[in-house]
Amino acid sequence: MARRTEFICGSSSHRIMFVKFVVAVLFLGLPCAQSQINKMYVDVTDVNLLVDETRLFKLVQIGEYNETLDVAIKAQHPDIVQFAPPTVVIPGAENPNTTVEISYDICAYGKSPGHSEVSFNVTPSGYVEMDTVFILVTIMHSHAIYIISYIMGWIYFVSWSVSFYPQIYYNFKRKSVVGLNFDFLALNLMGFTMYSLFNCGLYFSKDIQAEYFVRHPRSLNPVQLNDVFFSLHAVFATIVTIIQCFAYEREDQRVSMTGRGILSVFCLVVVVSASLVGAGTIAWLDFLYYCSYIKLAITFIKYVPQAYMNYKRKSTVGWSIGNIFLDFIGGLLSILQMTLNAYNYNDWVSFFGDATKFGLGLFSLVFDIFFMLQHYVFYRRDKEFMVVDGNSNSSEESSQDEETRSGDGREYFLLIDNWNADEKKYDLNGKA
Repeated sequence: MARRTEFICGSSSHRIMFVKFVVAVLFLGLPCAQSQINKMYVDVTDVNLLVDETRLFKLVQIGEYNETLDVAIKAQHPDIVQFAPPTVVIPGAENPNTTVEISYDICAYGKSPGHSEVSFNVTPSGYVEMDTVFILVTIMHSHAIYIISYIMGWIYFVSWSVSFYPQIYYNFKRKSVVGLNFDFLALNLMGFTMYSLFNCGLYFSKDIQAEYFVRHPRSLNPVQLNDVFFSLHAVFATIVTIIQCFAYEREDQRVSMTGRGILSVFCLVVVVSASLVGAGTIAWLDFLYYCSYIKLAITFIKYVPQAYMNYKRKSTVGWSIGNIFLDFIGGLLSILQMTLNAYNYNDWVSFFGDATKFGLGLFSLVFDIFFMLQHYVFYRRDKEFMVVDGNSNSSEESSQDEETRSGDGREYFLLIDNWNADEKKYDLNGKA
């Protein structure tokens, strides 16, 4: 019992000595890392500069230190941005004031177009934790180009978004979707769903953004807010059009076996890719890239069924030309915006890094031009054919003028089942 009491007393005395030591450290003002942690920040997190332009920002210190600190400013790409002074010296104080706020002016100078992250390193270590303090610097050639690019982005967003509605209205007006290819709609839904996954993932996920910047350290995020809105709205508009296919006259139209096979392959790719992400074999960024490649492939092939259908029918009736014009404007402005951004930031990596956006604009232009040729050149005089009873009075009148014109300007050819001429009966349904 005596030994146990001695052990307990000895343990208590050690605890008392430790507490006294900590109190002595605090009162003597010896360095203590935890007492000054997270006491420094910058007043801006994003800096946009023109080439050869300078801008001031502040490094703010809260509380004084009992030792002189050196805060070194480290740019990820020193050839893009330069700082003066490159190191901020914070003098120590004999009697530190823990509540005083002191700011230091730092000048950022844009040397060349590009994008750079800026971090801060404090020596000696242990006084301030600066891992979460950083600045994103963007250097551009022209602020006017930035404004024009921003406006273009919203214009092509509106053009592409509105381009779905002429077809929807056309279907509503005709109460029919005859002439609109169902393979095109099915591929469109799959494609824009994949595009939405790519845009939302790269725009909203900080982890995926970090992966992207590790692979492309000098580039900007290629996905902007209008890209996210466009892709999600496109999914919605395509679903509305598909609902019309169930509500309106469609004859015997349906998704072909070829279209179903292609969609099955794409779905298999998505499932396998997601499984590889779950197994840790590939990163989420790679999964999004695969989704974007599916969208790119669909953009290239989705117009083929509609173009072939127009060729087979020798007509574009049922396929709205209004959506083609708006789609053409959107594709043209999309490519122009990417070109302006690549020049303004000297960031051609983003131009080719977002292959989906570039390919979407390019392929849209090519096929839009082809559809315009089909509508205005190849099948310029769209004719609809109506079969009428040859025994009716109206057929006798129409037989005098085989070609007639409707009030909306379209031409109709009246095919009469049979009629008698020179006491001979001609049957159009019979063999020639």
